[in-house]
Amino acid sequence: MGEAAAALLTAAVVLCGFIGGVVESKYMVYNTSQGIDPGKLNVHLVPHTHDDVGWLKTIDQYYVGSNNSIQEACVQNVLDSLIPALLADKNRKFVYVEQAFFQRWWREQSEIVQNVVKELVGSGQLELINGGICMHDEASPHYIDMIDQTTLGHRFIKNEFGVTPRIGWQIDPFGHSAVQAYLLGAEVGFDSLFFGRIDYQDREKRMDEKTLEVVWRGSKSLGSTTQIFAGAFPNHYEPPSGFYFEVDSTSPIIQDDINLFDYNVQDRVNDFVAAALSQANITRTNHIMFTMGTDFQYQYAHTWFRAMDKLIHYVNKDGRVNALYSTPSIYTDAKYAANEAWPLKTEDYFPYADRVNAYWTGYFTSRPALKRYVRILSGYYMAARQLEFFIGRNNLGPSTDSLADALAIAQHHDAVSGTEKQHVADDYAKRLSIGYAEAEALVASSIASLVSSAETLASKKASTKFQQCPLVNISYCPASEIDLSDQRTLIVVVYNPLGWKREDIIRIPVTEENVTVRDVEGREIDSQFLPVSDAHLALRNNHVESYLGTLSRDKPKYCLAFKASAPALGFSTYMISGTRGAKLKISSVYTYRTSRNKTFDIGANDLKLTFSAHSGKLIHYSNDKKSIDEPVDVSYSYYSGYNGTEKDPQASGAYIFRPNGTYAIGPNKNKISSVVFRGPLIEEVHQQISSWIYQTTRLYRDKEHVEVEFV
Repeated sequence: MGEAAAALLTAAVVLCGFIGGVVESKYMVYNTSQGIDPGKLNVHLVPHTHDDVGWLKTIDQYYVGSNNSIQEACVQNVLDSLIPALLADKNRKFVYVEQAFFQRWWREQSEIVQNVVKELVGSGQLELINGGICMHDEASPHYIDMIDQTTLGHRFIKNEFGVTPRIGWQIDPFGHSAVQAYLLGAEVGFDSLFFGRIDYQDREKRMDEKTLEVVWRGSKSLGSTTQIFAGAFPNHYEPPSGFYFEVDSTSPIIQDDINLFDYNVQDRVNDFVAAALSQANITRTNHIMFTMGTDFQYQYAHTWFRAMDKLIHYVNKDGRVNALYSTPSIYTDAKYAANEAWPLKTEDYFPYADRVNAYWTGYFTSRPALKRYVRILSGYYMAARQLEFFIGRNNLGPSTDSLADALAIAQHHDAVSGTEKQHVADDYAKRLSIGYAEAEALVASSIASLVSSAETLASKKASTKFQQCPLVNISYCPASEIDLSDQRTLIVVVYNPLGWKREDIIRIPVTEENVTVRDVEGREIDSQFLPVSDAHLALRNNHVESYLGTLSRDKPKYCLAFKASAPALGFSTYMISGTRGAKLKISSVYTYRTSRNKTFDIGANDLKLTFSAHSGKLIHYSNDKKSIDEPVDVSYSYYSGYNGTEKDPQASGAYIFRPNGTYAIGPNKNKISSVVFRGPLIEEVHQQISSWIYQTTRLYRDKEHVEVEFV
């Protein structure tokens, strides 16, 4: 829409009729063109919406506006109504963040609308800030996942609009990491970073000292090269009280028609100036920012912009302060130009509490199964992406795109954090599962191509079909649980996605004990059979039934462990063959209930663990190589959550960790029985700690760490 058309929208003439006569009144033309005034307090109005990529509703429900019985939110409406609202006045501005929503909306638009949006982005009216698929959490994700999801969003913005986001906008995560400041801030190329949640006591102190805005140096080792201008908002990421203008908001509108009752222009101007002066008293320089929006706002954007048009017009006519449409980039440039000496901030903004007894540390461990699923698939995605590159991307075949999108969405601060509703957590897991299935097919075909002969590669046909075992952690792997009699061979390919050579112990369930493991040169590899415990079989049966819908008839007798080695970004191949008369390497089994000996040990070489034969408890750890010789105590306890009272209502939950006592989980009435497996590669101690805790303590040969797991 051209300027002339926009002018018609803002200078139209209407006739208002009422009983007793007709009054002609011109539709007001509001002056919103004001820029920065160096001699006044400049109030930067930054229109924005915060659109959670899943929380109370799923990402799809939020986008299309379904399931509104939970929350009335429709991101599609936000973006649909935003564009004509910006076109109505070239001075209006808006910032948008969540690329998971924006890219969906973008794909649905006609070429005409896309060109209009490109013009809005190019002119600076619409600014895409932060730029990631989501606004990621800063405590739960791995930094690689934070980088990946940010890269996906920035790549789209660069390809479609030819721009790179300048501003970090982490306004809702529950505390902030120094990694965000230097790695996902300064190193990304951001000019500034803004956020909403810091500890309430820290906020009060900073408001008194005018240190909400700082230079944040996130890395001690890298120093000033990775520092960034950063600011915490004084009022979360909300507008000042009384200045919400969504359709259903209760804030007083600006009623400026003198022919109607409740004319309140001067009252609203006074309220605005008072709010501005209050914020100016806690902010350095003559520039302050009003964040004009909050969660899922601008579903009917005209109501917001109509109100802000009036505020800018009348506040500037009043003259006490200068109000203008702005963006965080404009605000940042003004702060830089002020040549102010900013206080230095180092380290994190953790932990976050918003009031007494309300420390948001519960989400560090909320929904641990989802957290593990995300972390496991993150590593798998890295390997799959490498293999996709090695064999060449096939646009017609499976790819890593679906898994990349699912992982990016899962980094949202109400996803991997574990603070979402159950049906939303299920939705995240479903997306990850769908993404994994496609990536699994890609990995299988890629491995087959890499290990096939040159002749097979030339014909573009892989002769070997590889299967993977996503449930090997519960001793379930159909590919390895096969009959290897009659000299049949199972080929195992081990791929290493790391940039250095890796040696590790591979463990897979098998049904045969008469097998040997050899490398591609035919050399026999050290191996060991460990019996599969009843506790692990019960876990396996439960999950396999849920996974497949049927019980697995054949159960593995052993877990076969062998030592594997793979080069950097490479693979190694091993053959497991049925061999009559093979020299069995079944673990020796020892049981300790009461013993003449007071203690027993596991481990060899440098690392050794000592257990009490009487109580079964681990009591001592020694590492000769590192000159460590220390007593150890391993116990299980649980926290009882505080439920809140009428006087102190803050309860413990997914967000907030507030325990109401710590309780030890005692052993069974009988003394703990310790079953020890010993072999050339692994030594394990199996113990039934209680009716629902089965513990395994594990040492590997030539490794300097201890594994303790329980089911």
